[in-house]
Amino acid sequence: MARYACSFQRTASLTLAVGSTNADATRPRRGKWYFATFGSEAAPADNAFLYQIQRCTTAGTSTAVTPQTLDPADAATEFDAGENHTVNPTMTASAFLLQLPLNQRSTFRWEAGIYGEVIWPAVASNGLALMTPTSSAVVITSTVHVEEQ
Repeated sequence: MARYACSFQRTASLTLAVGSTNADATRPRRGKWYFATFGSEAAPADNAFLYQIQRCTTAGTSTAVTPQTLDPADAATEFDAGENHTVNPTMTASAFLLQLPLNQRSTFRWEAGIYGEVIWPAVASNGLALMTPTSSAVVITSTVHVEEQ
């Protein structure tokens, strides 16, 4: 099981998505987010943010991100990653998998407990998206660590 890092940045845009990882359309594999950092590198301000992780069934339209292997001996990944969305991913109707209300001045680190990873299924184009529905006009930076199975 290989592990990868994906760094996402959303500049001030009209979409809510910060970044997404999705199973490949022709060779889907299951994936897990087990670590993430969230924050804003905009000028300090007293704004509330809500970060949400939700499953999605499409990747939307975004700039491609190349996942970096955490172990250089691992092969390239099969999943796709994107940032700076111009079209949001298509979200599932299910509840959010993780919600983190934070202040813009805050940087937050999330690490999954044992068996607490956030998982996407091995279904073509299914994945996970990081959203900020409370504000789309501020620069957001995030790094997620992903295990592909």
